[in-house]
Parts: sequence; structure tokens; C-alpha cells
Amino acid sequence: MRAIRALWGASHPGPSVVVTALALALGLAAGLEPWRLAVLVASVLFGQLSIGISNDAIDRERDRAVGRTDKPLVRGEVSNRAAWIAAGGSAVIALALSAVLGWGMLLAHAVTIASAWSYNLGLKSTPVSVVPFLVSFGLFPSLATLSSPDPTLAAPFAAVAGAALGAAVHLTNVLPDLDDDRDTGVRGLPHRLGAPVSIIIAVAGIVVAAIAVLIGGRSEGVLPWLFFGVVLVLAVAVVVRMRLRGPDRTGFRLVMAAALVLAAQLVVAAGSLR
Repeated sequence: MRAIRALWGASHPGPSVVVTALALALGLAAGLEPWRLAVLVASVLFGQLSIGISNDAIDRERDRAVGRTDKPLVRGEVSNRAAWIAAGGSAVIALALSAVLGWGMLLAHAVTIASAWSYNLGLKSTPVSVVPFLVSFGLFPSLATLSSPDPTLAAPFAAVAGAALGAAVHLTNVLPDLDDDRDTGVRGLPHRLGAPVSIIIAVAGIVVAAIAVLIGGRSEGVLPWLFFGVVLVLAVAVVVRMRLRGPDRTGFRLVMAAALVLAAQLVVAAGSLR
């Protein structure tokens, strides 16, 4: 049980749970029947476990060098070998579950997982560190629509919204670690842009996503504007928080909250994801 708890802690549980909740919301928006929805959610969860655990396994020595004692692998609560087995096994389970939902879903989920792993394996240290987030988040809404009996890619607006949010997620997630990353040789796009520019681009990503969902969601009445307003408030909160307190995890959490709000809007506008 101690090893399981440690692996769960190494999986980046907060983001893993939020992304899984996004899959649930998008599955509801796509009108999936219950068993398909359950398989989609389980598949995405195992995919996220694979991505998160592999990230900590790859970064163990870097994390140790900068004193990241909040990491289970750094504390020695679980071995790197066990972490790699768990990461690989989770990826296999995720893809096996995806196959149950069809070849389209299997291929799309394989691409999203491979894209995220490419970031973990080295793209994080390059000027194109944002690309895996654009690819994985841009394709993410299609995991739901490709899981239906009549599989199809999600509507273009959903891909645009996902990619824009992916950029915001990357930038706000990296900013708190800029100094530690520089000390260990990691120099991705946010490091090259600097915190002020990264914050501006992240907020722009949130706004672009909100506009895409507002236009593409095909909802009528005041409700879509309420959702839009909430997301804009969250975007402003990112700026205010990071200006007043400096880059911290709160900005990243606000971006993920915006993603959940937009997913909820798609649920309300049933059928708009296609």
C-alpha cells in the first residue's frame, strides 16, 4: 500500500484527476452511453497516470538536485524501476481500454500519450516545448467523439479551444519552476520568453478558448455568456495572482478551473462537440 500511495503521489494526482474529469464532461457532451463513458474515463485516467509517473521517473535526479522532497521518488518511497513498470503498465492499460472503443479512439489516444511522453523525454528543454501540449490538448476533445458508435473527430472549435488551453496549461505550470529548471539544464519556451510574456500568452490562450467555445457551442440565451464571463474572470485572476504573488501553482490551478468551466458549457450545449 505504501508503494501504491507513492506511485499515486508521483502521478501528479491533481492534474490527473482534473484531466479525467474533463474526459467525463466531454463524454457527456458527446452523448456517450454509460458503458462507453466509463471506459473513456478509465482509459484517460490510466493515460494520465502513465504520463505523470514517467515524468517523475525521468526527472528524479533533477528533482533531487534542487531539493524537491515533495516528490515520492526523491524521498525513496518507491524505486525508479517500480515507477517505470507502473508508467509502462498504465500506458498499456490505457491503450487496451481505448481499443475497446474503436481504432479511431486507440490511435488518437496513442498520439496524445506519445506526445506527452515526448515532452517528458526531452522536448521540455527545447524552444518547441509547447508543441506536445498543443497536440495532446488539441486532440483531447476528439477522444470523446471517437468513442461513440459513430466515431468522428470533434468540431474544429473544440480542437482550437483545447490547443489554446494546452498552451496556457504549459506556461502556467512551468513558471513556478523557472529557476530550478535553469539550474538543472531545462530551458523550454517559457524559460526563453520569461515570466511576463508567458503570463500574457497564457491569458490569451484562455480567452481564445473561451471565444472558441462561445462561438462554436451553438447555445442560445444568456447561459453561454455567463460561462464566458466566468472564464474571463479566471483569466483576469491569473494575471492578478501572478503579478501580486509571483508565479506559483495557483495560476496553473486557475487555468485548469477555466478548462472545467468550458467543459461544463459543452455539456449544457449537448451535441455541440461534433
